[in-house]
Amino acid sequence: MESNIIFNKDFESNTVYVMKIYDADVSKVWDYFTKSELLDQWWAPKLWKCETVKQDFKQGGIWHYAMAGPEGEKMYAQVKYGEITEHRSFDGVDSFCDENGNINENFGQSNWLFGFTGVEEGTKVTVNIHFPSTEAMKQMLEMGFEEGFKMGLTQLAEILK
Repeated sequence: MESNIIFNKDFESNTVYVMKIYDADVSKVWDYFTKSELLDQWWAPKLWKCETVKQDFKQGGIWHYAMAGPEGEKMYAQVKYGEITEHRSFDGVDSFCDENGNINENFGQSNWLFGFTGVEEGTKVTVNIHFPSTEAMKQMLEMGFEEGFKMGLTQLAEILK
């Protein structure tokens, strides 16, 4: 069960639904999704590294980070946090940006909702991602989002063992 990741794409509603169960308690998994020093350990797919520029985990706060590649390349993104319910859920608007946090308008912003539920096996994490258009969703998927996100979620499972 540990490595199983549900990744459903719904092009009718421009939504991706992801679910993974971790063998760890909710508060520990929550920390790995909400603290930059822990996010940096797993958020990027293998060969890449996540490097937080700054993070303010509160409603209206921003997590600004870079995906640093093996050739020294960097892609910047940010999440502007919305509603946060401690150890239960948080949402945010995800955007590509530059090193200064200026949003790249060539990419659609997506709305992410993370849910954390205690289950017998540990913690069920659900991620609902809503894209502004089918084109924006396809653009993300064509960039390797599904493979990269699954890789990161699997890396987190390895860390939590």
